[in-house]
Amino acid sequence: MPEGKIMKALSGFYYVKDQSSVIQCRGRGIFRKNKITPLVGDYVEYQADNDQEGYILDIHERKNELVRPPIANVDQAVLVFSAVEPEFSTSLLDRFLVLVESHHIRPVICISKIDLLDVEKQKKIEQFADDYRKIGYEVILTSAKWEESITHLKPILDEYVSVFAGQSGVGKSSILNALRPDLDLKTDEISSSLGRGKHTTRHVELLEIGNGFVADTPGFSALEFATLELEDLPGCFPEMVEVSERCKFRGCLHMNEPKCAVKSAVETDEIKSYRYEHYQQFYEEIKSRKPRY
Repeated sequence: MPEGKIMKALSGFYYVKDQSSVIQCRGRGIFRKNKITPLVGDYVEYQADNDQEGYILDIHERKNELVRPPIANVDQAVLVFSAVEPEFSTSLLDRFLVLVESHHIRPVICISKIDLLDVEKQKKIEQFADDYRKIGYEVILTSAKWEESITHLKPILDEYVSVFAGQSGVGKSSILNALRPDLDLKTDEISSSLGRGKHTTRHVELLEIGNGFVADTPGFSALEFATLELEDLPGCFPEMVEVSERCKFRGCLHMNEPKCAVKSAVETDEIKSYRYEHYQQFYEEIKSRKPRY
């Protein structure tokens, strides 16, 4: 059976790319019966009725999958956060980072719209960028209008399947247009009444950029920790993982335990206080989540 990768999902059709062509496929009825949904990024076996249409017969095992956006087999997530319009938010960035870390996907932080910063705001953004680099994250400062900043992003995408994710209006589509102008992806201005962008991306699609694939995904305004367990949360903060070896108790959750090395590291600024505050917020959110049956 021929094999390929799902490049786009739209209105019940799956567009499967093999070596030479793209075939428009439907999923077999058994997928619906077994509550399995083919995802963009899936490697599949398909049967072609002709050179344009066919059916997906089987889905290969996934190395990971995301629910929002619905995509599988992702290598890295480029988290696009604007420096302004909407304002840069470490709380929202940390939420995205935790979700990405929990799926064992490599995050890359991309701060966009740096051309709109005044000197004071630029210093703040550069300080935040430095904080996250010290944790071990790759951070790129970009502007869709500055070709040089876009060139730094290109090599990071090569040979990988990358998800571009972030709030609406942060400039994801503008950056993708700068990376590959022929895409001509639709962009919208920020809504002045809401202070956030309108949703301009309506479906998930893998786009070929250089030697890699990039998924442009619908923007998000809220993200919940629906499946993350309390004991897994500390592992989503790399700087805490490193310090936790010095905690008195194995399995320390860094909340109320005595002789917690993480809390000591916050006091000495080895761990940034805003990162620990977000950890506490996420901890309480997961703890108060309604049980799933």
